[in-house]
Amino acid sequence: MKSIVKKLVKDEKGAALALALILLLIGGLISAALLNHMGSGILAGEVHERRTAELYAADAGVEDAIWKITHNYSISYPYHYPDPLIMNGKSVDIVIYREDLDPTCGEDFRYRIISTAASADGGNTAAIVSATTVEAYVSALSMNFTALLDHAIVSYDTIGLKPGDVVIGDVWLPNEDDLSIQPSSAEPEAVINGEVKDSDDMVITWPTYDQLSSYYWEDVEHLETEAYPDGYVIDITGTTETDPYIIGPLLAAGDLTIKGDGWIKLDGTIYVEGTLFTNPTPEIHITLEGHTIFAEDDIILNPGVWLHGSGCIIARYDIDFQPNLDTEDENFVLVLSLEGEVQFNPGTSFTGCIAGNAHVQLQPGNTINWVDPEGKGLDFPGVEGGGEPPPVDVVNIETWEIIQQ
Repeated sequence: MKSIVKKLVKDEKGAALALALILLLIGGLISAALLNHMGSGILAGEVHERRTAELYAADAGVEDAIWKITHNYSISYPYHYPDPLIMNGKSVDIVIYREDLDPTCGEDFRYRIISTAASADGGNTAAIVSATTVEAYVSALSMNFTALLDHAIVSYDTIGLKPGDVVIGDVWLPNEDDLSIQPSSAEPEAVINGEVKDSDDMVITWPTYDQLSSYYWEDVEHLETEAYPDGYVIDITGTTETDPYIIGPLLAAGDLTIKGDGWIKLDGTIYVEGTLFTNPTPEIHITLEGHTIFAEDDIILNPGVWLHGSGCIIARYDIDFQPNLDTEDENFVLVLSLEGEVQFNPGTSFTGCIAGNAHVQLQPGNTINWVDPEGKGLDFPGVEGGGEPPPVDVVNIETWEIIQQ
């Protein structure tokens, strides 16, 4: 008997089959659960990938809304994006609400941004409709330029006054010692009927070229395909006060010249991507109507030019200001060089503000009379009654919340 058992034990025929059957049985028992687990993992991975893409898209929508808040000054609130943005293959709907935190000054705002990125049913493993919303509260402090307009002359460097000049209003420059009055024996009080202030008395926020160019570009960007070519000449000869040449908003893709003898009336912003020249033969009358002439280079207003009404003359670089002014009803004209200097020698007395970054130079015998700009209808950031809200200076994200649907 023992010999038979030993013989059976020594004989291993069929052992591999038995082992295979055992492994097959075990595999059959666990394969269903394993496949189910793998399927759940694949589904979870697709859902996680979808949610991540939605989150990134919704967050990008918030960033786009912040850009609009800081760059697009012409939108009204609440603002609904007219069309969804497509980001990461997701459709993003964005709404911006605005609340004025200090209605007395209209400068401190809080914005609520709701950005929702949606995924459509694509028929894949994770074939569900889902959406991720990012709700953010953003505080924004608007740039305040009104302190600049509260003065007859402002310079971020030096001011030069010559014999016979009279300034009725306050003057500001960084250092009071940089005010030059000729003759040198003249006391400031004999020339300036107002205060001479410097940075020890107050700080004036100086507008930058980027801020104001963006501000006025909003008025004319739709005219890019209709821009006047570089070197274009507008001849106003034959026009009259009752039948003027009406322009604006206008975009010149380079230098622009206004010439002739007649009247021209602004009906919007004049944006010149070069230098504005004037060639009166003998007189050019420009009715500002509260609007702004903005040049990316220089502005040259020669003798024989007349300015009527209130408005703004702004150049990135130098301004040669020699026109006559109609000061009836105490109109207010702002003459501002953002990065250059103002050479000031009008043919009549002047009412408003002269401001230059590098230098403001008055020629002999000029009179500047400051009046309150409120109610003059100036299209300038921060002026009450102006055409647009002031540009945003500082933006802070207060809260940022994810809401998944």
